[in-house]
Amino acid sequence: MSFLTDYVRHKRDCKSKQAERQERIASLSPEYHSPLSEKDLETINKPITDLVSDIHHNVISPLSVLRTYGKVAVKAHAKTNCLTEVLVSAAETSLTTKKDINLEGPLAGIPVSLKDTIIVGGFDTTVGYSSFAGNKSQHPVDGPMVRLLKDAGAVPYVKTNLPISLLSYESTNDLWGRCTNPYNAAYSPGGSTGGESALLACGGRIGIGSDVAGSVRVPAHYSGCYSLRCATGRWPKAGILTSMPGQEGVPSVYSPMARTLEDLRYFSKAVIEMEPWKYDHSVHPLAWREEVVEEFANSEKKLRVGVLRTDKVVDPSPACKRALETVEEALRREGHEIVEMDDAPDMFEALRLGALLLNADGGWWFNSYRRFGEWLDTGASLLSFGKWPSIVRYLSYLWVRYVRRDNLWAELVRQTRPISAAENWGQVKKREAYRAEWFEYWNRKQFDVLISAPNALPAIPKDASKDTFSNCGYCFLFNLLDYTAGVIPVTHVNSALDKLPSTFNHRKLHGIAARAYKYYDAERMHGLPVGVQIVGRRLEEEKVLAVMKRVEDALGENKYKLFDPKLLEVD
Repeated sequence: MSFLTDYVRHKRDCKSKQAERQERIASLSPEYHSPLSEKDLETINKPITDLVSDIHHNVISPLSVLRTYGKVAVKAHAKTNCLTEVLVSAAETSLTTKKDINLEGPLAGIPVSLKDTIIVGGFDTTVGYSSFAGNKSQHPVDGPMVRLLKDAGAVPYVKTNLPISLLSYESTNDLWGRCTNPYNAAYSPGGSTGGESALLACGGRIGIGSDVAGSVRVPAHYSGCYSLRCATGRWPKAGILTSMPGQEGVPSVYSPMARTLEDLRYFSKAVIEMEPWKYDHSVHPLAWREEVVEEFANSEKKLRVGVLRTDKVVDPSPACKRALETVEEALRREGHEIVEMDDAPDMFEALRLGALLLNADGGWWFNSYRRFGEWLDTGASLLSFGKWPSIVRYLSYLWVRYVRRDNLWAELVRQTRPISAAENWGQVKKREAYRAEWFEYWNRKQFDVLISAPNALPAIPKDASKDTFSNCGYCFLFNLLDYTAGVIPVTHVNSALDKLPSTFNHRKLHGIAARAYKYYDAERMHGLPVGVQIVGRRLEEEKVLAVMKRVEDALGENKYKLFDPKLLEVD
């Protein structure tokens, strides 16, 4: 009977939270439901420095800016189901009473959206679990990250959708429903920070997400926005809930996302200049280094750029390969040196190590919060394979290895298991040796930055995580190494340019690649965004942002065309 009671509570809380969200949206003043005006579009497209200056000098009111972005959020949600908690009314009260938010700060009046894991006082932080519904009483005040944002003048106004496991490139759960890609509803906006990317692509301004295996970079790639994966200790992460507390084998980091590169750069600098180490003990007291920005922004400096063409597990699809080559050609035209990376350390080892460390508990923690009957992402369901009897796991390994003759896939099947503390220590030792190998490789090659695809596919369709969750090496590698990495949108899938050869047969690939490539279809994917990843070493946020700007400038007229918010009115 306890199972039945659990299921009834689950269904009740899902219905209640969705009704609460709808009521909060419906109760907003009529202005939030009206069409975007020319003034709204001007605000959306105004450079952030101008917008902050206008608020500082009372040229525009922060309440007006909030209403513009609240309006965008309502329309983006109608299109993509990207929102969870709607904070707009509370934000209006804060701005009207001039409490809590410092409108003299560097982010004065700038609306910021937050992944649903981030604690905002007086609101639930559900992480998509129905068992977390109603937990606002446990968090009556803002967490440190939100306090920092408000001290800087930012205005948290919505929280955004995600998968409950935080281990998926889809952003779907029973509590809030499925978030979709703004360019094509049949595809995912990415995950686990997919609600953020969907909102930002539609015209949102700035957001914060988390990244443990590409969770801010893949959504930027799938949805056509910008993101920066910061190294551990550079960005605050206090004041959050997670589905994997205590997981340190591949540390999760919180990091910024934005609709434009200038917003991303400005926001990153503003937060670091707020001295986040005074809000969060885990942040290094490392000030913003403008001299690094100036060094790498200098057009006279020619860069030595490594090109990671493949992770040698799943080759990038034609669309992703074309985006990477577009950036490569743009850099060559500017006189930068391009260096091949055929001799890079084994990237499958990073995937193997990362998978074992990230899932060292066999999925126990993220499953522990689920109620009976609560939906789980199909990829995360496979990670729960670790709970099966060891004999079943071993027979599955033998089948894949010796009957299917697929060594790579068999190795991942073998690694999907809980491990002891002693084995965990041993794997961390191997991780450190692997990091040292990359350290020496980078020193030998003398790279300034690397470029790569963020993912082998432009996006994945509904419930494809079961076949594509191992298609993460291009991002996951840099989580394991703890390198700084950013993603910029570069182009869109073109059905004519990006189709596979007529002779291509995905069934002839090894299992990991075959499972991914069965979803690649340039005609169905036509118009989806495609990004490129720019990578520096650990704690090189200033350098990576400066080089992202160099890349975008090098693209010139071929620079990515952002989603037009006016298209929201069509729907």
